[in-house]
Amino acid sequence: MAEVQPSIEEQAAVFGMLADPTRLKLVKLLCYQHESGALCVNALADILGVTQSAVSQHLRVLKAVGLVKGERRGCHMHYFVNQDMLQEFRQLTLGALSVDESSYEQLCHKSCLERR
Repeated sequence: MAEVQPSIEEQAAVFGMLADPTRLKLVKLLCYQHESGALCVNALADILGVTQSAVSQHLRVLKAVGLVKGERRGCHMHYFVNQDMLQEFRQLTLGALSVDESSYEQLCHKSCLERR
């Protein structure tokens, strides 16, 4: 089962990062913004109904994994989704939710044989 682990760890990290409801709302909101229509922390906080501090903390997490990018415009940073990273996260998520039954059957069969 060792060959499955690295992918599982990545998938779990993505799900863990998106497990916070506010963070998930933030990602969904930013998915609707194009780079030219990026939003600042103040606007994001107003739309989501949370504090600027909370938005900043969530953005820090999302930026750390590369899902969100920021661009300085005047005095404010404006944020948008990194489309390339979003696509990678989609693939990881799809991989986590799809089942290759033959692989798991082989693993189960091998495990059962080893226990005999």
